[in-house]
Amino acid sequence: MDKIRIGIIGGSGLYRMEGLENIREVEIDTPFGKPSDAIATGTIEGVPVAFLARHGRSHSVLPGGIPYRANIWALKSLGVDYLVSVSAVGSFREELAPRHMVLPDQFIDLTRHRVGTFFGEGAVAHVGLSHPVCAALSEVLGAAFADCAFSDTVLHRGGTYVCIEGPQFSTYAESQLYRSWGASVVGMTNMPEARLAREAEIAYATLALVTDYDCWHPGHEAVTAEIALGNLAHNAANAQNLLRAAIRRLGAEAPLSKAHSALAAGLVTRPAAMPAATREKLMPLIAKYC
Repeated sequence: MDKIRIGIIGGSGLYRMEGLENIREVEIDTPFGKPSDAIATGTIEGVPVAFLARHGRSHSVLPGGIPYRANIWALKSLGVDYLVSVSAVGSFREELAPRHMVLPDQFIDLTRHRVGTFFGEGAVAHVGLSHPVCAALSEVLGAAFADCAFSDTVLHRGGTYVCIEGPQFSTYAESQLYRSWGASVVGMTNMPEARLAREAEIAYATLALVTDYDCWHPGHEAVTAEIALGNLAHNAANAQNLLRAAIRRLGAEAPLSKAHSALAAGLVTRPAAMPAATREKLMPLIAKYC
């Protein structure tokens, strides 16, 4: 199979990639279990793309039950080194209105029960995560938004995404606390996804689709799944158009990313010193350091 450099992870409401041609569904068994679903590979305007529905195509996987390591490992094994994560979020700011889009550049990880690393079992790595989003890839998404000339949505660049464990939405006190921290949006799925992408040396960026004001806003009712999915359905077509524009840009000129060498300074245990089983499990991530 030819290397596929561009990956899309679809969140709530985005279960397939429109315009994908020459589709082939790939079932991948990983050392960390099966991914959320089969990965749909194909081309968009001649550019190879891999698409994975984070919650499965029938939306049957809870945020805390997503096989994050399997998802990232599988995409990496296909050759993905640019990954766009599409995610539904609640907003903590008046100006980040429902049906707007946000390109967060920071995360606060409040998850509690998820494994956040590929390493262990005789292999140690400490990658830098001060800037968890690839600025170059995020810039491509911003330029793609401009290409689309949307008249019914707004894109906000930058901001902090609070990732909670879920599956319940925030309490009112939690929502007010996150606002006091200066956070921008809240979601349940981008951690440890972003951490694992960095360990896999994949350039990662989030396209966050605002569905609601969480529960802090006095002028809006508290978020429900019905409200969130209703607004998300409205934004899905815009998200698909933006993704296609971004794929065209990445196909024409993929930017350099610091993420692609994250293990150069982060890998502490040299591959030759790792137990053979661990080294084999990590091979898609560490092959160039062997």
